[in-house]
Amino acid sequence: MARSTDRWSDWGSYETYVGRWSRRVAEGFLRWLDVVPNARWLDVGCGTGALSESILALAEPASVQGVDPSADDVAHARARGHDARAGFGIGDAMTLPFGAGTFDVAASGLVLNFVPEPAVAVREMARVTRPGATVAAYVWDYAGEMQLLRHFWNAAAALDPAAAELDEGVRFSMCRPRPLLQLFEAAGLRDVEARAIDVPTPFRDFDDYWTPFLGGQGPAPGYAMSLTDEGRARLRGRIAASLPTGPNGSVDLMARAWAVRGTR
Repeated sequence: MARSTDRWSDWGSYETYVGRWSRRVAEGFLRWLDVVPNARWLDVGCGTGALSESILALAEPASVQGVDPSADDVAHARARGHDARAGFGIGDAMTLPFGAGTFDVAASGLVLNFVPEPAVAVREMARVTRPGATVAAYVWDYAGEMQLLRHFWNAAAALDPAAAELDEGVRFSMCRPRPLLQLFEAAGLRDVEARAIDVPTPFRDFDDYWTPFLGGQGPAPGYAMSLTDEGRARLRGRIAASLPTGPNGSVDLMARAWAVRGTR
């Protein structure tokens, strides 16, 4: 279930935190889908339009329609995009404002775990696509190889057991292959499969890793900034001791997302 701390309003902070890595995952996701050109795409939970931008750049779509419940995010997406093939509107993933069979592809990036009833959202994605269409999504591997977060929460929980309840790896148990496969199969989709999408997340040095956690938005940054200066220093030191650091001070990690797709 989403919490208020899961929402972002400072997109500059989001970009340095995980936005720069999420675009790389979107590229791998689209290569895996390998959708033919001139398809009609729906981007469910489009946010500020990052996945839509990747679709426009890489998938040669006929059109991309983004939908999101946040008016601010939709306005941001509209302001960023000038491609005539793209449109953005306000809408709920669980009650998509489109008729049956409208799209050739329905995709959702880093969103399903925040939807109150993800099974309803997947059924809606299936409903608004034509027979033979692709329905697909990807989510962070919070409990596993989303390493920048795992190092943070493992250290936080070691110092403060109460921090574990904020950990996305604990909160979002659906973000694993088996639950995702079951979700898509239950929606009546065929040929359902899941795969890992791994992208490198290199950091120049420890400060390049740590500074985004001081932005205050999102569960991990929100937790970091809720601590006293002393508590935050302890957390910083424990994380620094756990990270693989190269001779030049660089920190090379990996971010994994689990992707799932099925045929309508």
